[in-house]
Amino acid sequence: MTGAAVPRRARHRRETRAIPRRHALLGGTTTGRDVSTAARYLTARRALVDGPAIGAFERAFAERVGTRHGVSFAAGRVGLYGILRSLGIGTGDEVLVPVPTHIVVANAVRFAGARPVFVDCDLRAYGIDLDQAAERATPRTRALLVQHTFGIPVDMAAAGALAERAGLHLIEDCVHALGATFRGGQVGTFGRAAFFSTEETKTISTTMGGVVTTDDDEVAGSLREFQGQCLPPSADQAARCLLKLVIYHALTEPRVHVLARAAYDLGGRRHPLPRPTVAAELRGERPADFARRLSNGQAAVGLTQLAGLKANLAHRRRIAGLYRELLEPSGLGLPQPPEESVPAYVRYPVWVEDPAATQRAVAGRAVLGTWFTSVLEEAVDPRCGGYVPGSCPRAEDAARHLVNLPTHPRVSDQDAREIAARVIAAARPGGRGRPAGRSPQAT
Repeated sequence: MTGAAVPRRARHRRETRAIPRRHALLGGTTTGRDVSTAARYLTARRALVDGPAIGAFERAFAERVGTRHGVSFAAGRVGLYGILRSLGIGTGDEVLVPVPTHIVVANAVRFAGARPVFVDCDLRAYGIDLDQAAERATPRTRALLVQHTFGIPVDMAAAGALAERAGLHLIEDCVHALGATFRGGQVGTFGRAAFFSTEETKTISTTMGGVVTTDDDEVAGSLREFQGQCLPPSADQAARCLLKLVIYHALTEPRVHVLARAAYDLGGRRHPLPRPTVAAELRGERPADFARRLSNGQAAVGLTQLAGLKANLAHRRRIAGLYRELLEPSGLGLPQPPEESVPAYVRYPVWVEDPAATQRAVAGRAVLGTWFTSVLEEAVDPRCGGYVPGSCPRAEDAARHLVNLPTHPRVSDQDAREIAARVIAAARPGGRGRPAGRSPQAT
């Protein structure tokens, strides 16, 4: 067969392979089935806000985590606020809060009337330094919050022992960690309660959303009462969340995203779609509609996402393992999970000397994640969340050095190899980055 006679299908495959691929930070979790579900609820407005999908999603989520109760909210931060209320934590109380984290976590503690007492991280896996947590506890401390950062479990045996010894409520921040395990137990089952996020950058996505899990009947009852007091989303709010999911599913397809990201950068943030965090929250202020519920349409998408969770997690673990295999010889700082833990990497964190140079080096292949560029991510200033500069120097150092590599299901093995190669090239002497220094584990 001559070159002129190459079948159309073969030519199409060759041309498709020639189109560059670029990965977004979000949108990689959703599938055509999720888009179909969202579209169905967008055209069936009567079932958009309230309906049976909410209860079904809560039950399915709790069953997947391994608890008796699941209670949904418009965001994980609302769930944390509800947990604190249910535990009677408020004015005059203190909560041990790990950094780096997001400003909304500190906000939830402050909105409940309590004071966040920030605790530095362990640089091996960016979880809470439990020794320092014990030192910073006072007679006013009521709760220990542990965050499974990037989906890497905290040593929950040690965390549980500290909470019991100090008489503290143990709360798990699992917003990165759906599906992670410690000693065979799912994260979200170790404390009095845990909160998860289904926001667009997390393991599963309903655009916005969160679920609290607990085995404590009293806490669950209080959470149900609080949920009933929360504002329902308007039909417009619910529709915009589903519309964003549909649009972002299309625009973050790797070959489409090559152009879509350029258009987004050109247009800035001037678009009508809902944003994960409003400006008031970034200033540490409580929005008027902070306490809201999840919509029925979003819950329906959550059910379709849960149905694919096993494959989703397996993919993320394979990609994370490939990153480790490729990057380990380079001397870059890679996470060291606790023994007997199985992470569920929502992103794969890497410690580099020059994050900006690394981002530039990888830009043609992926938009790298920047969790965390601050001890309180996205805050106008960490002090607006009650943080005292210099009080957690390791977290501040991590914020100057971390980049996060995508692990979501749209990242192929070949994508991961090319991303890793660019990260390594940026770290080499004479490359676009500076040489890698000591890994954080040696600090």
